[in-house]
This record gives sequence, structure tokens and C-alpha cells, in this order.
Amino acid sequence: MPSEEGFMQKSKNNMIAIIAEKPSVAREVANIVGAKIKEDGYISGNGYLVTWALGHLITLAMPEDYGFTGFNREHLPIIPETFQLIPRQVKAEKGYKPDGGALKQLKVIKTVFEQCEKIIVATDAGCEGELIFRYIYNHLNCRKPFNRLWISSLTDKAIKEGLQNLKAGSDYDNLYHAAKARSESDWLVGINASQSLSIAAGRGTYSLGRIQTPTLAMICKRFLENKHFVPVPFWQVKVQTEKTNVPFAAISKEKYEQKDRANEVLRLLHEGKTIIVKSVERKEVNQEPPLLYDLTTLQKGKPTVSTDFRRTKRFPLRKNCTKANLLPIPERAAAISRRTCSTKYPFWLILLNSIRASALTPKQWITLS
Repeated sequence: MPSEEGFMQKSKNNMIAIIAEKPSVAREVANIVGAKIKEDGYISGNGYLVTWALGHLITLAMPEDYGFTGFNREHLPIIPETFQLIPRQVKAEKGYKPDGGALKQLKVIKTVFEQCEKIIVATDAGCEGELIFRYIYNHLNCRKPFNRLWISSLTDKAIKEGLQNLKAGSDYDNLYHAAKARSESDWLVGINASQSLSIAAGRGTYSLGRIQTPTLAMICKRFLENKHFVPVPFWQVKVQTEKTNVPFAAISKEKYEQKDRANEVLRLLHEGKTIIVKSVERKEVNQEPPLLYDLTTLQKGKPTVSTDFRRTKRFPLRKNCTKANLLPIPERAAAISRRTCSTKYPFWLILLNSIRASALTPKQWITLS
């Protein structure tokens, strides 16, 4: 286990493998553990071999691997007794073929695992990250013990603390089983629904899925609502009054489709000359200060951002900040990483580094900040 001062040199007979989900994460972790030698598909040094998975290297086998060729009504539903794992495939002229890059990286990972006594899993902290490693681990028939590096930020401090507090791999067995069940259910729904629809249509190939189909349905529904929307004018009654010399405005909750009806209500209010306040509600709200900007916030063009802060200047800035761990990777960890960065780096330092890299004027950055 690494000490607070650094990571102890490992002997050749006590090598440790670290597997990340992508090369960028592997480089960050390798830098912390002292692995500096870049090899083909991994980084070595200080008793560590740090490699990466390139996403989903292992996937569930297609129906053809179970003996179901073509789209036939008699084959449905296709429910394998045991799901098979195969290297990632890419579409070819006739069907699918193994991805050459995936096969090459799998060979590297297998070699790395064979040289080490134990494994540190540094894939993303979530269902998919756990599934990516377990599928590789099971496909390679690996039996080496493994621990989990569970972090949501890639700052040096977060990585060091994670390595000093590694979790037992078995602690995440239920997470793996949940991810595995979701993966297999996606396969069952996608394969059977797609073939069923294609057979029923009689021509063409149609794709359905647990996520893509409901998402597409929501998009289409919203599109049709917008296309067929018919604006209907309405009126609300607004009055300006005061109480104990405190002026305030009141607006009716009810919306009137007829202007005459709204005018009638307004006339009655003027005749009455008084308004009865039936209830008053007071709330205390604690508002946290805003977090540092991330790529999504900048692209949305918030009102506080200068109108001259165009996308052509955002991307060089984002690239520089990402390399310095000032913006999160992956994007889904934005809030966590931004909180970490804001405590680790003084805001003025972030500004100075970013101004230097982006060629923005100080005036633009003052507007941004």
C-alpha cells in the first residue's frame, strides 16, 4: 500500500497491474504511481503496469454465435441459456467482424495481467465501468485478486487518496450483477424487438432498443406537439395597490380566454377599492455560490458570459484546463470535479492559466468571472 510520502518501489516478483477505462485516465494514474515508461498499450515503471480498456472491449455475442442466422419468425424469442462474451465487433460488408484494435488491446491486457500478482481496477466509478472490467476479467479467464480504485475526480489528491484507500473487489459484486442484468436485458429487448418488427414489416431492417426507442418516441411526440401547436390568447388581471405605504402588485392565478371577462373582473376590483389578502407565505432560501464553469455551461452561453466568448475560443481553453485537471473527465463528474478543483486551486490561478492559454482579453475574463 502506498505511503503518504509516495509509492514504494515494487520488486519484479510483486508487480501490480492497473487497468483504466481510457488512455487519458491511465496516464493520470501512471503519473501518480511513478510509471513513466510508455510501452505499446500500457505504461510501466516503479513496479506497476498501467493499461487501459478502450471502452467496451468485450460485448455479448450476436444471435449468429448461438446458431440463429437471419430473421426467422420460428427463432423468436431468442433467449440464450448462457450469454457468451466476445471481443468487440465492427460492421463489415457482410455482417460483423472482430475489431482489430480491440483484439490488440485485449492481448496487451492479458500479458499485463499474467505478469502481475494483483490488479487495481481504475475504470469509471459506476455500473458501466464495473461491467467493462468484469467482462474483460471473465473473458480472459483471469483469477488474479483485484481491488477497486473508486474515485470521481482525476486530481492528484483524489487519485492518491483513492490508492491509499482501495476497496475490496467483492464489495462491488452487486454493482456488477446489476450492470450485467441491464446489459443482458438490453440484448434481449433489442435483438427480439428489432427482429420482430422487421419480420412484421415484411421489408427493411428496423432497430428497436430499451433506451433508443422510448427516447425517439419522446422526441417525436415533442416534435408533433410543437408542429401542431395552436396559440390561444388569454388574459390575466393585474392590479397595483399598497398596504401601510408598502406598494405591491398582484396578478390573478386564473387565465381568462375572453378579454371581456377579464375586464369585468378588473372593473369589479376597481369598484371594491380593496383587496383581501387571504394568505401570506414566507420562505428562507440558502443559495450556494455557483460552481466553476464547465464546457456545457460555457456552450449554453449563460447571460453572465461575455457575448464575445465564442466557441472557437472555448475549445482551446477547455483543452488546456482539462490537461491541468481544472475541468472534469468524464463530463458526468462535472459537479464533483469542479468542487474539488475549486478547493485545490485558487481561483486567480485558474484565471491566469486559462487567460494565458486562450488568448482572451482580460476584459472578457472579467465579464466571465
